[in-house]
Amino acid sequence: MNIKVKILREGAHVPTLGTAGAAACDLYALLPEPIVLQPGERHPIPTGIAIALPSKDYVAIVCARSGLALKQGLALCNGIGVIDSDYRGEIFFAMVNNDSEPKTVENGDRIGQLMIMPVIQANYEVVNELDETERGEGGFGSTGVK
Repeated sequence: MNIKVKILREGAHVPTLGTAGAAACDLYALLPEPIVLQPGERHPIPTGIAIALPSKDYVAIVCARSGLALKQGLALCNGIGVIDSDYRGEIFFAMVNNDSEPKTVENGDRIGQLMIMPVIQANYEVVNELDETERGEGGFGSTGVK
């Protein structure tokens, strides 16, 4: 699949696959100067790119890089980011510092991942009853931990 990428500012990187089997591409920070995130601080990190998905049948998902999240505590403040098929603006990474120490994000750092996925737009039907299942209404750990 080909995804059109618009370079919005000089120095922006096109998303890249880390390996031939990678499911997502790396996104890169495009910063005029480093940003220091204090513990608990959130900041939008620009990438300098915009994309065009081929149709409404696709969505781009922005995810944290697992190594960055584990080793430095830097992740997406909303868990994942959704880039709809009709969005043409710059991709930002809504970063949060979950660590107890300040962390610095520099220009060119790989800050996240971009994954393209199919979309199913569902129709929702209001009903009086739902079908019964073994689990029923059990949630929040009701199936156990082992």
